[in-house]
Amino acid sequence: MKSDGLLIVGEDLCEKLVGRQQAFDAVQAVFGAMAKGGAWNFPVIREALGHADVLYGFKSGFDRDGQVLGLKSGGYWPGNAAKGLTNHQSTVFLFDPDTGRLSALVGGNYLTAVRTAASSAVSIAHLARQDARVLGMVGAGHQSTFQLRAAAEQRDFEKVIAWNPHPDMLPRLAAVATEVGLEFEAVSQQELGAQADVIITITSAFEPLLMKDWIKPGTHLACMGTDTKGKQEVDADLVAAATVFTDEVAQSVTIGEAQHAINLGALTEDAIAPIGAVINGDHPGRTSDDQITLFDGTGVGLQDLAVASVAARLAEEADLAQRATL
Repeated sequence: MKSDGLLIVGEDLCEKLVGRQQAFDAVQAVFGAMAKGGAWNFPVIREALGHADVLYGFKSGFDRDGQVLGLKSGGYWPGNAAKGLTNHQSTVFLFDPDTGRLSALVGGNYLTAVRTAASSAVSIAHLARQDARVLGMVGAGHQSTFQLRAAAEQRDFEKVIAWNPHPDMLPRLAAVATEVGLEFEAVSQQELGAQADVIITITSAFEPLLMKDWIKPGTHLACMGTDTKGKQEVDADLVAAATVFTDEVAQSVTIGEAQHAINLGALTEDAIAPIGAVINGDHPGRTSDDQITLFDGTGVGLQDLAVASVAARLAEEADLAQRATL
């Protein structure tokens, strides 16, 4: 980046400049770099504030291969929806890795949604059966529409089926399914497991919403909501029965979906593979049509930095970003 001031890239600009393909490419590349040891995340800080039921924290890291250094600060404000705001609020800070100077402030709300969707899409691209036709969605909150759009581009899906604890929220998914040309049906959790070839869970649950016996052989699951100690979206027995992949193993076993199977002794850390190893060709990924694969998408700081750096670069190239001096 140029050295003449701090770039400020707002939410509207991020949405204008960073689409699904740019996010997919950036996330896939940084997962590959992580698996090779060319990029790494720093320990996550995530705390309950004791105010407004907020979970707040920091995710940070350094991509040496891509020369991206920074952090995302933000969290989850569950009361924001009633105020007309997104529950997830965050900002990305990018620093010049050569000098340590702050180089860009980038809005993180849209980018968090698009990078999370890109992560599950990357997992579908590399792990789902090629003949997958039914996409299952568990969750219908803000991020679910991003997930659906990104997933729909990875296989020749014919139908979307969905369940949400609050059924009145499902019409937003139905509208997106229609928009991308897919049939839509609201179903029970058991029926979703029986029909779906690919399942995305994107909730803030603290209890299993899908059980092992409901899932058919050959299913690929992308569990995207569990990113904190105690959270859980699927049965620990299901995780233990699946071939598990993740964005980062250290987070998977401590704050991800795998934490519960690990704590029960039903899964070992060395049984979990980084998705980057599949991307790099160092792991075969899915090895049979009957295999259940599961991607534990815990969300890593490097994902945020990757898409934020794309937004900053594109904004600078188009001379659209604001500039400031600290």
